[in-house]
Amino acid sequence: MRKVTLLAAAAVLALGAGQAFAAKKQLVIVVKGLDNPYFEAMHQGCEKWNKENADSEYQCTYTGPASTSDEAGEAQIVQDELGKPDTAAMAISPSNAKLIAQTIRTANTSIPIMTIDADLAKDDASLRKTYLGTDNYLMGQKIGEYIKKAKPKGGTVCIIEGNAGADNILRRAQGTRDALSGQKGLNELTGQGGWTEVSGCPVFTNDDGAKGVQAMTDILAANPKLDAFAIEGGWPLFGAPQAYRDLMKPYAKRIASGDFVVGAADTIGDEVKIAGEGLVTALVGQRPFEMGYKAPSVMIDLIKGKKVSDPVYTGLDECTKDTVDTCIQK
Repeated sequence: MRKVTLLAAAAVLALGAGQAFAAKKQLVIVVKGLDNPYFEAMHQGCEKWNKENADSEYQCTYTGPASTSDEAGEAQIVQDELGKPDTAAMAISPSNAKLIAQTIRTANTSIPIMTIDADLAKDDASLRKTYLGTDNYLMGQKIGEYIKKAKPKGGTVCIIEGNAGADNILRRAQGTRDALSGQKGLNELTGQGGWTEVSGCPVFTNDDGAKGVQAMTDILAANPKLDAFAIEGGWPLFGAPQAYRDLMKPYAKRIASGDFVVGAADTIGDEVKIAGEGLVTALVGQRPFEMGYKAPSVMIDLIKGKKVSDPVYTGLDECTKDTVDTCIQK
């Protein structure tokens, strides 16, 4: 009888703990896809905040579609989460900026919404309270500057992008073009600053590493004297690292001499090792862990009506073969 009583008491305590957990107000982070290690770093930042704030009335929740290419799936998750009564605020990394903007309009929610990692288009910026993440234009600009420094007289270039509707990637590509050309706002390089984009570029990979490596393989086959790749996300390097290595090893001497330049975004997974191996000229890395860690606090400030800067930038790390031991902010 005593054993039964103890079990019953334990069940009541467990139920009470579960109810208390469920009663927490949710600070929801919705990312482009759960298949991307970049966003997993953001997840770890979210979880660190939860551990450090276990007594908070709020909980950081991380979610997104299984695949980064599932733009409609992300929009559906945003819609579903906005419809839940315990959702107190939301931070979204829009895969398709226009689609997510329309989803927010349709939801007509009163809770604070911010963007993280990727922003909405300028015309839709009023739908969110702030943007937390990378200065994407500056990131692309730095990639372009590394390429231009190595080949100041210009050459041929192919820009590798992700989702065609992702505002953050479009801003990076613009920054790269502006840096290479010395002009503002060009949609394509046709000789400005000495740089020309080769036929078939830019390439959109839907954030798929293997697809990115295959695209680079095809471009090199059609343009064996290509001077540069500007990779606006690290997908080929962190998503398919061995395939990337296999593709770039024959070009290692050209990369070392500066005859062939590869500037890429991010410092995720094997990317820094690849830089140390001399198979990429330079990496311009973001800080996704910091984004995931800061987002809950920013959302709480928004809920409480506190003034929050717009944007809130998280900084960049720059890595070359010579700086791989010290290039990442600790």
